[in-house]
Formats: sequence, C-alpha cells, structure tokens
Amino acid sequence: MNVTADELAGIVDLFGGLTRPELERALSEAAFRENGGSVDDAALEETLDGALESFALVRYERSAVDGGEAEDETAPDLFVAGPTAFPSAPNAAEDLPHILEIDPRSRTLDRAALGDQAHDRFARAAATAVDAGDDDRIAELLDASYDLEAWAPVDLAAERDRLDAALERA
Repeated sequence: MNVTADELAGIVDLFGGLTRPELERALSEAAFRENGGSVDDAALEETLDGALESFALVRYERSAVDGGEAEDETAPDLFVAGPTAFPSAPNAAEDLPHILEIDPRSRTLDRAALGDQAHDRFARAAATAVDAGDDDRIAELLDASYDLEAWAPVDLAAERDRLDAALERA
C-alpha cells in the first residue's frame, strides 16, 4: 500500500495525532484490510518526509511544550494533520480507532505550542530556501504561509517579507 500525504494526514486526523509507531501500525492495518497487502516502507518514508516538508503533516514535540516541562517528558512526538493538508483517510481506515484502541479524545494538543513549533519549522525552512536561492521552494513556502496563519495563531509577516524579497531579487 502506498499512501499520499493527504492520506497520512487523514489517518492521523482520525486520532488527533499519532506517534510514528502508531502511524506505521495504522497503515499496516489499513493495507491489510484494503487488499491483504502491506506498506512499502521506502515509499512511506519518502511520503512522510514530503508531508513534513510541505506542512501536510506537522510534528508536535510534546517534550518541548512548556519549555520542556510537559506533563510527560518521555511522551513521543505526534504527527498531526498540518495546514496544507486535505485529510482523506483511505477507505480501509474507518475502523482504525477501534482496531488500535486509541481514543481520539485522549490526544490533547496545546494549539499555541503546536503553532509555535510549526512557526519555528517554517522560519527554518524559509531561511534555508532563501539561502539556497531556491525560487520554487520559496514560492511553495509563500503559499503555505497563508495556510499556516489560518491553521494556527501565528504571524508569518516577517518570514513572508523575507521570502518576497528573495523572489524580487531573482
């Protein structure tokens, strides 16, 4: 089974967020239920990297919440549906919450902290794109900046100005 970034977002959105092992198990279950198949690990890795790069998925670092003083500092990071995603779970995914026995209500996210983390990740991506002179990536990030501001309580005006200035120099 190969999945798209939007399908990954759809699966994690069923739960509010999933750890990497939970996501892999959910995909395995969905692949088996769909056609008795399995997940192509290399394709999953590529899709996951692309989903994070495009902000279709965002990594929520629970240990970073409250300056490292989270309730459970050993809690693994969660993948959550990001601002550029159009979450669409595969057909075989509807029973995953029951199969995995994960209550979506148990996944509480500090939206402000998640927004801050996404903002920091966006700022690093913007700086990298500008430093590399990657006009295509700069244009992608400009588009994503509006989605990110609508998705989380963040202000990306400074980053957008930097991206715009880089495109004007090109």
